[in-house]
Amino acid sequence: MPVLAPDAESETGIPKSPSEARRSEAMEELEHTCPQPRLTLTAPAPFADETSCQCQAPHEKLTIAQARLGTPVDRPVRVYADGIFDLFHSGHARALMQAKTLFPNSYLLVGVCSDDLTHKFKGFTVMNETERYEALRHCRYVDEVIRDAPWTLTPEFLEKHKIDFVAHDDIPYSSAGSDDVYKHIKEAGMFVPTQRTEGISTSDIITRIVRDYDVYARRNLQRGYTAKELNVSFINEKKYRFQNQVDKMKEKVKNVEEKSKEFVYKVEEKSHDLIQKWEEKSREFIGNFLELFGPDGAWLDVAFNVDIKSTEIVMGMLDS
Repeated sequence: MPVLAPDAESETGIPKSPSEARRSEAMEELEHTCPQPRLTLTAPAPFADETSCQCQAPHEKLTIAQARLGTPVDRPVRVYADGIFDLFHSGHARALMQAKTLFPNSYLLVGVCSDDLTHKFKGFTVMNETERYEALRHCRYVDEVIRDAPWTLTPEFLEKHKIDFVAHDDIPYSSAGSDDVYKHIKEAGMFVPTQRTEGISTSDIITRIVRDYDVYARRNLQRGYTAKELNVSFINEKKYRFQNQVDKMKEKVKNVEEKSKEFVYKVEEKSHDLIQKWEEKSREFIGNFLELFGPDGAWLDVAFNVDIKSTEIVMGMLDS
């Protein structure tokens, strides 16, 4: 009779047979060990090669309805979103927020294409791949970042990262010789649409910069950037610097005008006060004058008394 290892016991404490122990070990190996969604935001999201999913348990194919009900209960639903994410903006963040909140328990993986792949299929970027990777790592909705993501998703890539669903806006994305690079994902029932944010996009931001290029070039020259750094010609540099000097002069004139207006306002206000006081004093003076010299004033009494006295003197002289 084989001797059982001391730890080969069932939950009731009864020793397991070798076959039961093997079955138990197999079941333990099949437990899901997928990374869990981030619960704290004290550190950036990890890269996929730092925390790749090594789970050996089979990932059953889920329907969208099942995932929305919270199935499965023993692991998160792994949602994948990809893109270029150049000049990362609120539209990108809102799309990732939607992808993250599609299901009750989602683990959001974000694939970011490399510079080489992006320049080949889409065009030049403002930010390089390292800057774009780091921008995604610091988005609160992202659980994991996959660098050098493929332009077209292959079954091997989906299997490697144990991806359940792919989130992207529903507009057909024609590229790399395909009318829609997500067509096969949609046909497999793995596609979940998100909504674009109107009024904001990387192309829109670049258009604003190009439209107001002179303004930004002049601003950066003022901030210490050289013409070489800004790729500005010698003639344009002199033009921009002259325009900056003109703007400074206009600002000084504007300040002088504002101060002059303030001075004139104060003078007018003071003059108004002086005139008002003069009017009040003049009324008082005229009133006093009328009291003294008016028809009912005291001056008439004085004059009347003087006339009487003069008459008396004249009469006295005549009598004598």
